[in-house]
Amino acid sequence: MRVCVIGTGYVGLVTGACLAHIGHDVICVDNNEEKVKLMKAGQSPIFEPGLSEIMQAAIQGGKIEFTTDLGAGVSHGDILFIAVGTPPLPTGESDTRYVEAVARGIGANLNGGYKVIVNKSTVPIGSGDWVRMIVLDGIAERQKTLVAVGGGRTEEKLPEITAQFDVVSNPEFLREGSAVYDTFNPDRIVLGGNSSRAVAMMQELYAPIVERKYAQDQSLPPVPVLVTDLSSAEMIKYAANAFLATKISFINEVANICDRVGADVTQVAKGIGLDSRIGNKFLNAGIGWGGSCFPKDVAALIHTADDYGYEAQLLKSAVCVNQRQRLIAVEKLQQALKILKGKTVGLLGLTFKPDTDDMRDAPALNLIEQLNRLGAKVKAYDPIVSQSGLRDGLTGVLVETDPERLADGCDALVLVTEWQQFNNLDYAQMAKLMSHPVMIDGRNFLDPEKMVRAGFQYIGVGR
Repeated sequence: MRVCVIGTGYVGLVTGACLAHIGHDVICVDNNEEKVKLMKAGQSPIFEPGLSEIMQAAIQGGKIEFTTDLGAGVSHGDILFIAVGTPPLPTGESDTRYVEAVARGIGANLNGGYKVIVNKSTVPIGSGDWVRMIVLDGIAERQKTLVAVGGGRTEEKLPEITAQFDVVSNPEFLREGSAVYDTFNPDRIVLGGNSSRAVAMMQELYAPIVERKYAQDQSLPPVPVLVTDLSSAEMIKYAANAFLATKISFINEVANICDRVGADVTQVAKGIGLDSRIGNKFLNAGIGWGGSCFPKDVAALIHTADDYGYEAQLLKSAVCVNQRQRLIAVEKLQQALKILKGKTVGLLGLTFKPDTDDMRDAPALNLIEQLNRLGAKVKAYDPIVSQSGLRDGLTGVLVETDPERLADGCDALVLVTEWQQFNNLDYAQMAKLMSHPVMIDGRNFLDPEKMVRAGFQYIGVGR
């Protein structure tokens, strides 16, 4: 099938590359010329395991192209994905101006032929009808332009722009660091729309994935496809992320109680996770959630509830717990070192989660800010940030190039991001380089006994 993906961030680029990989003809559109030039050369502008490889294979196979020409993309695609960013505004609502600009641009370039316009961006509930309205506005504005340049001819003499299209909501459930895997091995595919023709085209588009042809385990039954109305599909995305964020805040609340009563939250989480009604995922206590999705989506759902006269108290509490949890590491440092002024603290990890270069709303940023405020010197090491230009944008922290340089002269280390390679560092050597070998394990990721044998005073969260 012929596909156009507009916007090449995490969602757009992964979606485009993966659809090309399974055999569709894809054009990815972005208004950033430097980014398009980079992608044409087969280089991914983001770090995502496996993405560069499938991009390069799709380019070599002639299945994917990159351009800044929206008109060319709209003309090419029978299915048009809107995958631009919807960053949060200070009020908590989503900034939809980029979605609006793309929808208007699609309308300005539609002319004949049936198209399915897919909201892949996380958009406010009710955006399906809104996008349809904006596309129609774009068509109308183009018609007026034709009339204006008609040299005095009446509108009736000009050819009327005809465009047939439907809007579908197809929310993404990709985890950064596992986005390619998640595309080929989804838990479900959600399609929201009122047109059976549009839904049928989307089902055809995803058929190879639904049939597990590219799955890690091809013996599994077909991927469930849930067909809903537009608003329900939009709500599913928000509700899923809000639930997961709340589940993390819940176990962090339990961890804080465990700290006070002498229980071990890792054992508690294991015990409650064995209950099939609860499950063991997203029960890892630590210093809170961050990234681009959870904070934005929870805030947007709270804002939507407020708009309709409902106070989402549980969601607001989940946010409050998370904000407080980010400072737990600072409290533990104060308990271990007393005065932080003049002390040196090293952070193991900077990104909000492992296997990504994303630092949007990362807990590390709050730690750097608070430690600086308290007069501490902050150093950090991150497997991706330390080796990339991302370090240049950080303030208040010295980014080291290896773990030993990080440990040298530190009064304490804080494990912020649970990168797998952090399990295999030479902690005994690192402890010898430190002024005070204290380890605050902000993710309960390390083996306490191993850390003690290496010479550390080990402090976890809720342990």
